[in-house]
This record gives sequence, C-alpha cells and structure tokens, in this order.
Amino acid sequence: MKIIKGHIKKLATYIINILWIGCIILVLLLTMQIFVFSSFKIPSDSMSPELIMGDNVLVNKLSIGPRLFNIFATLRNEKTTIYRLPGLKKIQRNDVLVFNFPHPNTWEKIEMHMMKYYIKRCIGLPGDTLQIQNGLYRINGVNESLGNSAAQHRIAKRDKSTFEESVYITFPYDSIIQWNIKNFGPLYIPKANDEIIMDRTNYCFYRKLIEWEQQGKLEYKDSLVYLNKQPISSYHFQKNYYFMGGDKAEDSQDSRYWGLLPEEYIVGKAWLIWKSSDLYTGQYHWERFFRTIH
Repeated sequence: MKIIKGHIKKLATYIINILWIGCIILVLLLTMQIFVFSSFKIPSDSMSPELIMGDNVLVNKLSIGPRLFNIFATLRNEKTTIYRLPGLKKIQRNDVLVFNFPHPNTWEKIEMHMMKYYIKRCIGLPGDTLQIQNGLYRINGVNESLGNSAAQHRIAKRDKSTFEESVYITFPYDSIIQWNIKNFGPLYIPKANDEIIMDRTNYCFYRKLIEWEQQGKLEYKDSLVYLNKQPISSYHFQKNYYFMGGDKAEDSQDSRYWGLLPEEYIVGKAWLIWKSSDLYTGQYHWERFFRTIH
C-alpha cells in the first residue's frame, strides 16, 4: 500500500509540474504574441511580387511599439482607447505594415475588427502631401522611390478604357474632385495637432477621420460644415494617419480607394517570411523560407 501511495504521489507531482510548465509556456507565448511577434498568412496577391499567397510572415511589434487595448470592447465593435508602448524606431515610407482594416463593414465609416487584417506598404507619412501623377506616387519634397515602381509604370501605360470603373475611380468618389487611379491628389495626410480649414473639399477628404475621432456626425450644408449639428470653420486632428498602397498596384484595395489609415490600427512591421506554401496543393515554396521582407 505504501508503495502504491508513493507512486500516486510521484505521479501527482509529475502532473502538477507538467501543468506548471505548460502554464509558463502558454504565458510566454501569449506575451510574445502581444509584445514581440505575431504570425500572419497572406491570403491574396495584392503585395506581389514581394509577398505571394500562402506566405506566412512574422510581424515585428517591437519595431514601432506593441499596442495595449480592451480586446473585448473591440470584439463588440466598440471604439476603445488604444495605447502604444514606445518602439525601437518610427514608421518609414516603404515599410510593409500589417494593420487592422479600418472598414470591415462599410467604406463609409472607420471601425475596428480584431480579426480582419490587411498588409500593405506605407507610401505616405503624417504631414506628407501625396499625389499620383499618371499612375506614379509622388510626395512633395521627397525624391525616393515609393512603392512598386514597375506596377505603377504599367498603370501609366494603360488607357482609361482598359480599366473597370470600380478600379479606375478612387477616393473620395466625388463628382467635382474626380480623382482616379492615374491622377490623384494632392492629398494632405494629417498628423496629430494639425489644424485644417473646414470647407467642402476638406469635408470630402476627412469626414470619416473626423467622425471616427469625435464619434459623431459631420455634415456639409449650405456651404458650411457641421459637427454634431454645430457649425465649425476648422478642425484640430487628434491622431496620426498614413497612406497605404499595395505592391500590385493594378489590383489592390488600398488607400487610393478607402482613404487614410489611423496609426492606432497598425499592428507592426512585416519582417520575415518564415514559411510559404501553395494554398491549394499545400506544396512548400522552399526558396521563400526565411526571406526578409523589403
């Protein structure tokens, strides 16, 4: 009997130790997931040739700083305060970023959906003035190449008639402004504390951003802009925003169509392809394993 009790005690101690080790590993994995790295699978070819369908990428959260927020509130589609811890460096133009898509239900307003992610390249930073001239991205005062130049030049060579209307016509979808995939802007990308004059044009550009920041209603009537039914002549932005573009510029739902991205929605910088496989056959793309993302 003593021998049996001794074995039971040893077994119980062993099980408890295993459970403790499992809990510690789980806490470490969750900590890594929240503060250091996350893995995301690429579902489309909108970032090709840099990223293709079936690539699994590691996203570095330490680079720009991990986020802290009430995940349960976001799952209920409620606006919640998002805090970002200090990062190692600032977001740069041409960084490939993973972010929560700001329009999970409709392009008419900005919302948070924790389970819907996009990955695009940062084209414009807060404070930039961006244009698309004959299909090519331009930032005032910046000479560096932006995005995938080859795809932009393919757009430049195409005639309007070769595009579907849903591809050719772009944000802000206004009959007077009439921007399109070949000629777009100039669009100022707001940064926190910027003040803008509220006229019809800026109403078209920034309505969704202001309504998201204020959780209210912005209207344009009789040559005046109203916020929550009160007339306003100017507006101070509270947040930073970014312009995001897909490398496959001829076929990418990006800021040309849905507008600017709030900084709070950015998860982190895509760093490494750690695995890649064909989505249909499961065959591995061995040559893509452990490639850094540029």
